[in-house]
Amino acid sequence: MIAKLVQADEDTVRNVIHRFNEIGLACLDPRWAGGRPRLLSGDDGDYVVATATTRPARLGQPFTRWSIRKLAAYLRRVHGHVIKIGREALRCLLARRGITFQRTKTWKESPDPERDAKLDRIEEVLEHFPDRVFAFDEFGPLGIRPTAGSCWAEQSRPERHPATYHRTHGIRYFHGCWSVGDDTLWGVNRRKKGAANTLAALRSIRAARQDGAPIYVILDNLSAHRGDTIRR
Repeated sequence: MIAKLVQADEDTVRNVIHRFNEIGLACLDPRWAGGRPRLLSGDDGDYVVATATTRPARLGQPFTRWSIRKLAAYLRRVHGHVIKIGREALRCLLARRGITFQRTKTWKESPDPERDAKLDRIEEVLEHFPDRVFAFDEFGPLGIRPTAGSCWAEQSRPERHPATYHRTHGIRYFHGCWSVGDDTLWGVNRRKKGAANTLAALRSIRAARQDGAPIYVILDNLSAHRGDTIRR
């Protein structure tokens, strides 16, 4: 009756009843086994980590970085230290050891000898006159076709836009002005960069502050930002 109620084997139910009569509720302890012994020792794990953090070229491999598949295949055929490990077990081992896939990023330092002095001036006006500070720059080239995006919408089939393989109608540059004090961005799309377009953007900044007081514009040293008309 009990076996049918719990949908278990009769011998299993009989053994549990006997164990309950002997030791009480402790019989409900499932007494899980320890599982299969580990196939990799601590030294094997250290060797895997050392291999993963070594450039493949130094080990005679014809590629520049390890993937999980390539690393597992290499460990299976290392002469004198063969390690048979699956891809998922290898991934978990690296994660436990704190080894993650990373990309190197680079940056460029400005060659301008007056860089520090200019940065000091920028920090000074940002601290004392934030409502008079503006930043200007061009962004591009921009494809004029719509780009992919995401939003919340009613369930349906999303729109699909063709990829921009040929810019048959040219490109555009966004000339943007940002007011630091107001945290406001405005701008216009142009066909090209140039001193005339830069001057128009600077005039729009002056129009935003028509009181005649000084304004401070932060921009880079692009040649289109340093024309004689702009300086005047």
